[in-house]
Amino acid sequence: MRRSLAGVALAVTSMVALSFLIPLGVLVMSLAREQSITSAEQSAAAMAPILALTTDPAELREAGAGLRAAEHLVIHLPDHSVVGGQGHAPRELLRRAGAERESISRDVPGGWIYLQPVILPQDRVAVVENFVPDDELTHGVAVSWSVMAGLAVVLLAGSVLVADRLGSAVVTAAQRLAEASRRLGAGNLDSRVQPKGPPELKEAGTAFNTMADRMTDLLAVERELVADLSHRLRTPLTALHLAVERIPPSAETGRIHGAVTELEKELNAIIAAARTPLAVGPMGRVLRGEGAEDTPGPGGAERCAVADVVRRRAAFWAVLAGQQERPCQMRVTDEPTTVGLPESDITAVVDALVGNVFRYTPSGTALEIAVSRTAHTVELTVQDAGPGIADPHGALARGGSTGSSGLGLDIARRAALASQGEVRITRGPLGGAQITVVFGLALAAPQDRPRSRRRVRASGGRGT
Repeated sequence: MRRSLAGVALAVTSMVALSFLIPLGVLVMSLAREQSITSAEQSAAAMAPILALTTDPAELREAGAGLRAAEHLVIHLPDHSVVGGQGHAPRELLRRAGAERESISRDVPGGWIYLQPVILPQDRVAVVENFVPDDELTHGVAVSWSVMAGLAVVLLAGSVLVADRLGSAVVTAAQRLAEASRRLGAGNLDSRVQPKGPPELKEAGTAFNTMADRMTDLLAVERELVADLSHRLRTPLTALHLAVERIPPSAETGRIHGAVTELEKELNAIIAAARTPLAVGPMGRVLRGEGAEDTPGPGGAERCAVADVVRRRAAFWAVLAGQQERPCQMRVTDEPTTVGLPESDITAVVDALVGNVFRYTPSGTALEIAVSRTAHTVELTVQDAGPGIADPHGALARGGSTGSSGLGLDIARRAALASQGEVRITRGPLGGAQITVVFGLALAAPQDRPRSRRRVRASGGRGT
């Protein structure tokens, strides 16, 4: 931007300078020529009274030596003798000046000539010739032009410097606003800007600070609301826990008791997380604690193996699948599947995808869970034999699902984006929906590197 402003100032100043300097240069040259011609005419005219008194060559030379601009003064006497050296006037012009007895001025090769006829006694005519060379016609013009060119250069440099200084204030204010926006986008909710610069940028800085304050307030209110709502669930959860304890011991009772305990643990984690100061990182990812500004990602501090999480969660869901007589298959690669996400995020993705199968397909519908790996990604695929998803694009929109909270697929989408991955919804070989969540592979430690380059394909899945 500073270069653009300097360029504009340079262009405008150049046009203004040229519009003045060109006519001024022509005027200086014209004045120099006019001055030289006037001096030559005056010198020639000054010889007229002297010729009226005497035609002696010696006296004429002595009188001409004291005249200004008489270096090339020549007197043509009536007897055709010449006083003052070699003349430059053509003979034809001399005859014309003597015959017509009128002054003649004309440009000739090498300069300008002036002929002044002088009438002598006995009706004789002498012609005074004064020649001005070209270099005298332009005397001082080069110096004047050089001075004007120097002034133009100084003017241009000054205008560029002033424009750069003015642009610097604008650019600095805009850069500070952009840097504060980047810090806020990176998760630093304390990022603010000191409004400076032109009124428009000051207004933008004030609006940015107001927006950041409002965002912080809204996040604080949202955290408190989540904590309050979660805390309200403790009462029915406690009643459910007590009811489970009164059920006679059995395998089913143990499973229900474990599920209630797990639910209580998750609820406590939600309340604790909602009370923890947070920042918002890229892709809308929530960062908590003192290290909130260090966004976990591929190769980051928070990592887990997708395959291990899927095995544990598949074992949990397999019990429910058996009760509903659902054929359930699991195919998980033995290669390392470490991604830059915490285990809780992967668990939430698996539970959301598998839970949707149980929620929206009838009992007895088959499902399959698969984990495969490519050179740079890990793919989690969940497919079923249900009716499928009529609007895959709309299903990925947060809150877009009909008859549900619409958050399950959005949880998967955000987790994939946080690891530079994606979510694909297609129709799988089982006949129903096939949802593939692609995670970016974390930078592997030496012990985590794959043992081979082979690809694992889910039967009915789409290899990548």
